[in-house]
Amino acid sequence: MMILKMKKEDLPAFLESAKEWGELWGPTTKDGKTSYAKVDSLSQMDLKATRTVIPPKKFLYPPRFTMFDFDEEGFVERTGDVPKRILFGLHPCDVHGILIMDKLFLETYKDPYYAERREKTLLLGHSCIPDDKCMCFATNTDFVAEGFDLFFTDLKMFYLVWVGSSKGHDLVRMRADLFSRNLDKNDILNYTEYRKWKTAQFKAKIDLTGMPDIFELGYNSPIWDELGEKCLSCGQCSMVCPTCNCYNVVDEVDLGTAEGTRDRFWDSCMFREYSVVAGGHNFRDKRADRLRLWYTHKLQAFIGEFGKPACVGCGRCVATCPVDINVATVSTALKEQEVGK
Repeated sequence: MMILKMKKEDLPAFLESAKEWGELWGPTTKDGKTSYAKVDSLSQMDLKATRTVIPPKKFLYPPRFTMFDFDEEGFVERTGDVPKRILFGLHPCDVHGILIMDKLFLETYKDPYYAERREKTLLLGHSCIPDDKCMCFATNTDFVAEGFDLFFTDLKMFYLVWVGSSKGHDLVRMRADLFSRNLDKNDILNYTEYRKWKTAQFKAKIDLTGMPDIFELGYNSPIWDELGEKCLSCGQCSMVCPTCNCYNVVDEVDLGTAEGTRDRFWDSCMFREYSVVAGGHNFRDKRADRLRLWYTHKLQAFIGEFGKPACVGCGRCVATCPVDINVATVSTALKEQEVGK
């Protein structure tokens, strides 16, 4: 992996040239809420924002989209109309979130809709400063070494730029004059000090050590019923989570015809209707059971399958849940509760 150096004042010129590849999107803040929006320049972005409300998964896995149109003769897939986009300003935790989505949608069973959007999206990461909700230090996602095309680490007077793909290298070549490979000892020392400084900024003290075993030991813990009484089953945790990927599929048919579309949209295992099967039986009618499923998947089952949690420590569940149920409160409660029989 190549590491380059760029003056901070050269970033606007670089992004201007990058727009030749595709649309430029970045974090923008309005009325105190940060979201990704299409922008014309760096001046419209808020690179100091800690997190967007909705993670960048929405570009690769839209909240709702049409898979194909159909009629009596057959169907025609909706592919080829996805624009090329450059997402600038992704933080390490969100890049890790996309890496998890890649495992789910590109490896065992390749999802053509996700694959097309992934191919047409460049990920340009940017370093960040954690706040009191960030937990990525505990999930080992506070830094990232793969999954991006370029990654910009802000070292005050300049950027160190990691080139993570051939497409990222192509972007660099558009304005090779803005980058330098002349790194010296001071650059190494500055980066080392930056990593130490960033680690010291974390305020959320959460320990996920042994969490798969703790979930197994606490499977029958009364904490699930206690949390279930509080939970609103609103599904906000699923919508804002970078790795939640449940979806539903519906056919929208024009009245009086055999023509229509097949649409796919985000769903949540926190919704009561999610586990309803034919005949009306619901395997997880209780909120406590749905809550346990959600957190068991994040902090136990995914670790058993892939060796790491399906939580990237972004803090969105902390910021969003109206009744204070999140990765931190659940894991702490499980460690402190008596185990049920």
